[in-house]
This record gives sequence, C-alpha cells and structure tokens, in this order.
Amino acid sequence: MALGFVLIKVSPGKERRVYEKLAKLKEVEELYPLFGEYDLIAKVVVRDFEELSDVVVNKIRSTDGVIETKTLTGAKF
Repeated sequence: MALGFVLIKVSPGKERRVYEKLAKLKEVEELYPLFGEYDLIAKVVVRDFEELSDVVVNKIRSTDGVIETKTLTGAKF
C-alpha cells in the first residue's frame, strides 16, 4: 500500500468544482479545503508508488483548475 498527501493549488473561483471532481476519485480517501498557500489536501491511498504517481499526474494534475500539486508520501516506522 502507498499513501500520499497531495497539496493542491487551484485557480481562483474553481475551488468547489475541483473539490467535487476530486472527491469522486476512488483513490482519494479524504479531501479537505484549506486556507493559505494551498487550497485542498487529498489523502490518496493506492496499491504502490507507481499507482500514486499515475493518480497524481493523470487524474489530479490533469483536472481543469488545478495549478500546482505537492505530494508528501507516508512512511511506516
């Protein structure tokens, strides 16, 4: 299993539309609006880091209105 927290910047005025689209992705387990440098944070849980990369690049970044992402990967102690 791979876990990623994706910080997402969105074009002004498109926050709700992007939120609604990303919330429908099966890989996005949690999604929250933020105030500050980033507009949304998504908790993405997938099979492996290759799939995490695919979700971020081909599903999240390709969403109309998404300007930038920053992915933080989870680790186990």
